[in-house]
Amino acid sequence: MAEYETRLDVPSRKKYFYPINGNLKAYLAKYNRDLKLNVQYTDLLRFQMSVPLMDKNGRDTLWQSVYYDQFEMDELFPNLTAIYALMTASGDLEVVEHLQIAQIDYCTFGNSKPFRIRVINKFNDNYDYFYVKVADASRVYGLELEHILSPNRISYLTDGETLIEEHISGLPGDVFIEHRIHTSKFNQIRICKEFVKFNERCFIRLLGDMRSYNYVVHITPDIEGNQYRIRAIDFDQQSYEGRRQFYLPHYFKENNPLVMLGIKHMDKKTMRQYQEEERSLINSRAKLVHYRLLDLMTVMKTDLISPDKKVVQLAGELSDYHNHPSFRLCKTMGELVEAQLNYYLSVKIKSSW
Repeated sequence: MAEYETRLDVPSRKKYFYPINGNLKAYLAKYNRDLKLNVQYTDLLRFQMSVPLMDKNGRDTLWQSVYYDQFEMDELFPNLTAIYALMTASGDLEVVEHLQIAQIDYCTFGNSKPFRIRVINKFNDNYDYFYVKVADASRVYGLELEHILSPNRISYLTDGETLIEEHISGLPGDVFIEHRIHTSKFNQIRICKEFVKFNERCFIRLLGDMRSYNYVVHITPDIEGNQYRIRAIDFDQQSYEGRRQFYLPHYFKENNPLVMLGIKHMDKKTMRQYQEEERSLINSRAKLVHYRLLDLMTVMKTDLISPDKKVVQLAGELSDYHNHPSFRLCKTMGELVEAQLNYYLSVKIKSSW
């Protein structure tokens, strides 16, 4: 447990945006992720006014509710509903003809400056969300790795500089930590187990910045107690930073209560067991999607998604951590992700090339 003692604060500086290049676009088209969309991110910037969006307690959410003139709404809203149909019903507009756009919110706080689209059912007022963001290559790699290597499926689409993402439901991690970890010992043990497994998933595929507000927690009632699953919701920091600890959620101070809970309820042997369980599951998924993973790594290894100095730093830190000199030979973040997968999994990504 000694390595839990060091903590991280924030990324070194605001990350760069990297465009989707031709090779990545071809990969996305092959797997039905790249489609022609009738709404681009820039179209949503044509709002006429905005007001701060407050939560139910009157606190600023850092989102702005935006409003468009009638001409813009007549054009935007039907096309946004059509995009939702693409995401949820294979583009069948008849299935979603009873839906309408109820609200659009804009956030200038996040790297991707997302628009959150609220879609409401006119008959029963049930609603759902999706997001329109600036497309960033490293974020797309993060979404794709999450989709094929984690226990969670991700629905997203791209078109040029526009990225459409589904809403990932769940209790925000910071809210969960504040209100839900004070539960029975049995539930706390299950929370600890899931946090160890989440920590392992992030490190193996180099997904960084998993502070408590960048993931959500699913809580499922079970025969005895609850089952828990932690899901990442922010993929901006996929393979970008140069610090090894940045890819291990337990180093962030925001996750300290979960770390302390783990120290209370687990020893090293138990933690090791949970790590091995997660590696085994990732290995099984990698076998099922072997050729898709090969295609993704082929593209990612040649793509620029982080400054060279960060690649060199992370290569050195991973080499020292694993005591394996091969990491120092990696020249891109994609090569480092491949090296991580090859180190931890029995399914070797390079072996088929």
